Amino acid sequence: MPSSMNITPMSEAHWAAVREIYAQGIATRNATFETALPDWAEWDARHLSMCRLVALRGDEVVGWAALSAVSSREVYRGVAEVSVYVADGAQGKGIGSALLSALVAESERNGIWTLQAGILAENDASIHLHEKAGFRIVGCREKIGRLDGQWRDTVLMERRSTVVGA
Repeated sequence: MPSSMNITPMSEAHWAAVREIYAQGIATRNATFETALPDWAEWDARHLSMCRLVALRGDEVVGWAALSAVSSREVYRGVAEVSVYVADGAQGKGIGSALLSALVAESERNGIWTLQAGILAENDASIHLHEKAGFRIVGCREKIGRLDGQWRDTVLMERRSTVVGA
């Protein structure tokens, strides 16, 4: 973790900064299929209440990570989808790696045995970030969704815990 950075649980008080970083990711057209920013209530409802983290440089939020349930079925209670976003100007400084590492540890403390990520195929940096954190590519979902009128592929990655459910 970069020495001038601290990772802490996310709260609603961080929302304005988290939303801005999410907006930056949306603008790249390589981070998400989303095209509109949610409000706090919508974002909060789509993400697990546990395992929400922000990276702080001083008081400035420079990145965030959170988990979403992949299913409401009991059998999948230990499987979650990862979101990791780093602010423009803060990328390439180890923040994403530190966030993802902390998210993996936090997810295991909360009984999550499999993390998965669906990454737009052109997002090489995110694919590499997840590989460094122990994720493996399990497939490609071809033309899974349309963004700006163009069909896009996603790379499906997963990380199986060696501690939870092992």
